[in-house]
Amino acid sequence: MDDVKQGNQALTELSEAAQVELVNQCEQQFAQLDKLQNKIILCEPDQCENTQAQSVNQLLATEAEMKQWLTVEPRLLAENSEVLLKAGKEEMLKLCSELEMVLSCYEAKRDNLRETKELEQKWLEEKGQVLSAATEHAKRLQEQSEKLSDHSVLLETKDKINKMKDYKEKLVESLGYILEKYVPPPCDDLKTNKKNIPNDVNEDFISLNDILEALMNKVLTTPHDPYVAIDSTLWPPYVEMLLRHGIAVRHRENNFKFRLETFF
Repeated sequence: MDDVKQGNQALTELSEAAQVELVNQCEQQFAQLDKLQNKIILCEPDQCENTQAQSVNQLLATEAEMKQWLTVEPRLLAENSEVLLKAGKEEMLKLCSELEMVLSCYEAKRDNLRETKELEQKWLEEKGQVLSAATEHAKRLQEQSEKLSDHSVLLETKDKINKMKDYKEKLVESLGYILEKYVPPPCDDLKTNKKNIPNDVNEDFISLNDILEALMNKVLTTPHDPYVAIDSTLWPPYVEMLLRHGIAVRHRENNFKFRLETFF
């Protein structure tokens, strides 16, 4: 309806001669359109024909029509310059309106891209600050590591060795104290009770501390053969206590040998 109103308004703005020429041309075009429509109705194929052949014929007809339109030279809508001016003016106004819409769309897109660019630049600056801080920290650590000389490393190693020695001495002292208090040497008990000494008891039994020391020295000096022989200097109750509590194990083939249990 709007297009019809605009067409009527444009028609009233033209001169009488231009209106007559434009009306006659429209009537000619409508008559030609009606004639072509009647030809199309008469040339419509029967619905019972093969649909595939019908599609091929329509395709061929469309191609022939396209070739014909390509060969036709364009001509003016009307000979009257007033009609052409009015039509050109309307087309220019329509084109300007469309271009304004395109311009507004691209301006909105430009604003969005600008905001995105600002956000990306801000993110890039933050990442650059983080990178510079990490680089400075790594450089500072490298300088500190370069300042550490071999002498300082050697002193640190010696200090660790001394601490381990002190800790070992404390453990040995604690073990000696426990063995002396709770597991005294058997020879002391035998000397205090000489009247009750059996005939087969040896007074030269070594202490439990000496037995453990012998087992540990054997493991360190000859790890391929860590077994210690069970001779007359070892008090049988001590040997049995070490075996029962899992501190020592017997030889698989010789019951008169035992070694320190592997604790690692």
